[in-house]
Amino acid sequence: MSKSETPPKAVIFGCSGPVLTEEEKRFFRDNNPLGFILFGRNVADPDQVRALVADLRGTVGRAAPVLIDQEGGRVQRLGPPHWRKAPPAAAFASVAARWREQGVAAARLNARLLAEELRDLGIDVDCAPVIDVPVEGAHDIIGDRALGHDPAMTALLGRAICDGLLDGGVLPVIKHIPGHGRALADSHLELPVVKTSAKELEETDFVPFRSLADEAWAMTAHVVYSSYDPIRPATLSPTVVRGVIRGAIGFKGLLLTDDLSMKALSGSFSDRTRQAFFAGCDVALHCNGDPAEMAAVAAATPPLSDRSLERLARGEARRRRPSSLNVAEAYRTLDDWLA
Repeated sequence: MSKSETPPKAVIFGCSGPVLTEEEKRFFRDNNPLGFILFGRNVADPDQVRALVADLRGTVGRAAPVLIDQEGGRVQRLGPPHWRKAPPAAAFASVAARWREQGVAAARLNARLLAEELRDLGIDVDCAPVIDVPVEGAHDIIGDRALGHDPAMTALLGRAICDGLLDGGVLPVIKHIPGHGRALADSHLELPVVKTSAKELEETDFVPFRSLADEAWAMTAHVVYSSYDPIRPATLSPTVVRGVIRGAIGFKGLLLTDDLSMKALSGSFSDRTRQAFFAGCDVALHCNGDPAEMAAVAAATPPLSDRSLERLARGEARRRRPSSLNVAEAYRTLDDWLA
């Protein structure tokens, strides 16, 4: 973006279906969001996804980032018959428990294959890896999406996944910072409250995020951490965003909210959006494609700040020219390692 251009609004939006409506085209053209995110409802086959990605970018007239949650396992928006069923993150932790080097190599190779699939469609940001560290008794919303229960191993495998995505020219989004692993509730449905001491959080949950604090993007957790802020979830808490995520953890990249339409958050969509930016988030995320909600979020969203633009640019600088890959051979190797 040249200096003479107006920065895009600091928001990423979803859309309602596999083809943009005329209303959506007008809305995106008028509001100029930073980027877009795809879900299962937006996916039919490869040609359709490529066309949708091109149409989304066409509404804003630039190479806007297009995101997707393609973790593998339970959370992948692209699946059979057109795309493979990728393994869950826990599979790599299982291999690494037996043979660390092979587990790390498998995690990186799987992510490289994910990047190959995404780049073929024009999708350039993957909302992965999940580097939350689950504990016994926590809600299963994280479960096998996590890279095991050991913070150090989670950090190692998380870095391998980030590197694999970057090897394929796709930016990773580490999530859910500063850690969703202790939540006793699903933040899609209600607000989790974590009462663990700050000391224990810093020694466990924060470890993978601190280790990967140089990555390009991160997504917040809609979780209350009582030791830091007993009222506001991390996404809306200046204490957590500025003091923990930017401070104790030291995350330097672009900070994206989790979906503002999740039921963990309350209040109007304009209030949620304003609170997220006041807390220190760089970019708001709204996923469900509801026009009224999107209009409220857009009205409360400022253009990307100079600092956020710098973070965005630093992240883009991490994107690598895709390495060569024999896909068939990579699949065979990955299957052998996971057997």
